[in-house]
Amino acid sequence: RAPARNGRYGPLRAPDENGIAVPEGFTVRVLARSGYKSAGMVWHAAPDGGACFPDGDEWIYVSNSQAPLLGGVSAIRFGAGGETRGAYRILSGTSLNGAGCATPWHTWLSGESMPGGRVFECDPYGTAAAMPRLSMGRLTHRSMACDPDRRVVYLTEDEPDGCFYRFVPDEWGDLTSGTLQVLITGPDGSGPVVWRRVPNPAAVIEPARYQVPGARRFDRPAGCHYADGVCRFVTADGRVWCYDAAGHRLEAAGDPAAT
Repeated sequence: RAPARNGRYGPLRAPDENGIAVPEGFTVRVLARSGYKSAGMVWHAAPDGGACFPDGDEWIYVSNSQAPLLGGVSAIRFGAGGETRGAYRILSGTSLNGAGCATPWHTWLSGESMPGGRVFECDPYGTAAAMPRLSMGRLTHRSMACDPDRRVVYLTEDEPDGCFYRFVPDEWGDLTSGTLQVLITGPDGSGPVVWRRVPNPAAVIEPARYQVPGARRFDRPAGCHYADGVCRFVTADGRVWCYDAAGHRLEAAGDPAAT
């Protein structure tokens, strides 16, 4: 386990009865454990990406399960005072759900982290069925981030020669159809970039990353986050890549030789 680091809220205290260390003034409450009941439902194995959604004076936490064959997404509903009010599944029948992100229209995108993996758009409120979004690509999904300024969704691919993608929906707020594009850079791997359409994003036989000549390769691109006009994502070689969406430029930070 990585050593604990002090943050902006002060030094960490000794681990509590749950084995969790937090700064002074913070307390910890365990809400769910894999294999044990939480709010009336057995919580899933291998929790991964998650997010919170408002619902009046209540709120909902959703969590991916990166378990093989029995992946999917579960949700816990909380009252205004933080009390649990129920738990339920919002996606079942999928595998290795690691990647995910919340959309501006309050749905949850959950991607399967395996070759040929799909993206599912899920309803955190549990009223609508989860739907596959095959136009977003069948690939080893790792992470996603919405860019409401350009109305696109960025995606990373967990492969040793994985790519960085963006999905441009035909209509923002509806991911049923659109165009999947892959990033292409110059010979040095940074600087100005262009995007090229992936001809057949739903193909299983020919992976998306091999469909466009010159697509930029990365060492297992993983978590990504969009804010203030920049989408940042990390790779296994220790780099943090910064895509300036307004300037169409890509720059890298971090020294892979030091990792």
